[in-house]
Amino acid sequence: MTENSKYWVELSEYDIETAEAMLQTKRFLYVGFMCHQAVEKILKAYYNKIHDKPAPYTHNLFFLAEKSMLAADFFGRTKEFY
Repeated sequence: MTENSKYWVELSEYDIETAEAMLQTKRFLYVGFMCHQAVEKILKAYYNKIHDKPAPYTHNLFFLAEKSMLAADFFGRTKEFY
């Protein structure tokens, strides 16, 4: 794992821990926000791993999934909720 990927993974883990703390205090809006942040950062770590370059500056999860070649898998799983 590259240093850049490791950086994003560590930040993602921190955000999940923060989401868990917010869940314990029933601050549900922040649970959702921190989960979004964690997913964004893990997607950036994966992007960096497969492309060996920094991830694009964006908060758009679908865009990051698309650029990481994961969007088709996400779209298929999203259909299960409809």
